[in-house]
Formats: sequence, C-alpha cells, structure tokens
Amino acid sequence: MPTRRAFLNVATAVLALSLAAPAAAQSDRPIPVVATFSILGDMVKHIGGEHVDVTTLVGPDGDTHVYQPTPADSRAVSEARVLVVNGLQFEGWLDRLIDASDFRGIRLVATEGIEPIAFDGEHDQGDNLEVHAEEAGHDHDHDDQAEAGHDDDHDHDEHAEAAAHDHDDDHDDEAGHDHHDHGAFDPHAWQSLGHAAAYVDNITAALAQADPANAADFYQNRAAYGAEIEALDAEIRESMAGLPADRRIVVTSHDAFQYFGRDYGLTFIAPQGLSTESEASAKDVARLIQQIRERDIRAVFIENVADPRLLKRIADETGAAIGGTLYPGALSGPDGPAPTYLDMMRHNATTLAQALAS
Repeated sequence: MPTRRAFLNVATAVLALSLAAPAAAQSDRPIPVVATFSILGDMVKHIGGEHVDVTTLVGPDGDTHVYQPTPADSRAVSEARVLVVNGLQFEGWLDRLIDASDFRGIRLVATEGIEPIAFDGEHDQGDNLEVHAEEAGHDHDHDDQAEAGHDDDHDHDEHAEAAAHDHDDDHDDEAGHDHHDHGAFDPHAWQSLGHAAAYVDNITAALAQADPANAADFYQNRAAYGAEIEALDAEIRESMAGLPADRRIVVTSHDAFQYFGRDYGLTFIAPQGLSTESEASAKDVARLIQQIRERDIRAVFIENVADPRLLKRIADETGAAIGGTLYPGALSGPDGPAPTYLDMMRHNATTLAQALAS
C-alpha cells in the first residue's frame, strides 16, 4: 500500500508538471509577427513557417502608398513580438501607427544593409524620362525632331493635356489623403532578387532573436528559400538576355521597377513618380507620348496597385498595346498569378519577356 510519503512525492511531481505545462505551451505557440505589406508577409511565412503567426497590414492587391491604418492594425502591432517594415520611407503612415499602438517588440527594417538607388527629387518626371531613355543606349537628336515635328508635338500636347486632365481630377478627389515623400532613395528594393536575399537574412536574424528556441529552423528555412531566390534570378537573367536591344524600354504606371531594370538591363519609364500618390502633369504625359512614338515602344504595362485609366489613354493615343499587368508592390490573391513573392517576380519577368519580344 502506498505510503503517505509516496503520495506526497506523486503530488509534488504532478504539481511541478502542471506548473511547467504553461511554459512549454508558451514556447510551442507561434510568435505574433506583423508585416506591413504582403511581400514582407510572404517572406516572413517562408522563414518562420509554423513558428510564426503573421498579420499583414496591407494585403493582396493593396496599395501601401495610400494605406490608412485601422484600429485593428494598432491592436495587432501592440501585440506583436516582431514588426517587419520595408523602410526607406515606404510606409509613410508607420510612425503614427507605432505611436498609437505603443509597440514594444523588435522592429526590423528589412532593407537594412542594402545599397538603395538614389532618387533625385529635383528633376521633374519628364526630365527623368529622357535620362532613362538615354541610359538605354538609344541616341536621338530631340531638338532636330522637335523642329521637324513641331506641329505634331503641339497636337501631342493637346491630346496629352486632355488625357491627363481626368487623371488630375481623380487625384483632386483624393485630396484628403496624407501624402508622403519617399525622400532621397527608391524604396522598391524588393524588385531586386539580390536585395531579396538581404531581406530574408534580416528577417531570419530578427525571428531568431525573438524566438531563439526555433532559430535552427529559421536558418534552415532561410537556406532553402535563398536557393530558390538564386535559381529564379538565374532564370530571369537568361530570359531577359534574349531581348533585342531596341525592345528594352518599358512603360509602367509609376516608377517602381528601377531595381529590376538595373539588374536585368531594362529601362523603365512612367508618368508618375515613386509613389502612386504623385500626379502626372500634362507636360509629363506629353513627353511620354512623344517618346513612345519616337522610340517605337509597342507595349505599356498597367499595375495591380495603380489606376489603369491613364495608361490605357496613353496606349490609345500612341497605338501601343497593353502588354499585361505587373505587380510592383503587392501580391495577388491566392487564385491570382502572383500569390507569393517568387511567383510575383516570375510573373513580372514572363509578362515583360512575352510582350517585349513580340
């Protein structure tokens, strides 16, 4: 028959187990992580796997440029162990959200350590269009062409002003938004797969700091994901290398693809600047229309986060085709062509290659 001492020993063991159980359950529970937009959210899921519970503030097809945080976002940030942000002033609303949430966790700037592309805000977008085109290696004597086609250019300006007028009205309707300036650097660094490797390195280190018990899993996932990034980079380089030299100028809605263009030898021009909030003037649109005609640019590309109407009007005015939809800063939904970051990069490259080669 069990002695009183034996009963006490069993009771002590059970009590110890019951006290230890919550701690064990806590260590096995996924850590709450908030990512500011869908691309970062996808990267965090790839690295964190089952060990993270990810909340993405700006979801699929959402425009981070114009996003307005909600009270639910503030609650999610306040409860997060890790907050993953892009940085480079991409999330203009972020500081207000953090102040409202009283966040006390680890704030990771995913672009830490990369060398961003400088943005010269002193030049207007029309001047940048000419600079980008010259960098593509297409030399034109604009003065001679302007004199030879002065009357045509005047007509172009009239058409462009009409095309831009409705666009300006659209922005007037949104005058209540808090506009923000991206500052001295292009924030769209995820458009470089080389920079994506730095993104995931930074994410891995932050997750390991927040949850050291699962650090080995995070670094193992990072190795596998990094291999996929390298393989896709090689695939895209091979695809872009086959494009003729005179088919390497790309027209998009806003200036979000400079890293992609630098890596793969393309020149991207756009009527809008670094943010979808920036407005294209009639002068900018007129210059773009003229360049499309002069350089025989045959396709323009709309974006999932930008109003397509201006690009469609430009296509109608120039006779260029709509080459497809690109994903500059937001993934598609799960049933779309870009539900993950790597799917997005592959889709953009395939869309460009097919339209520019035809």
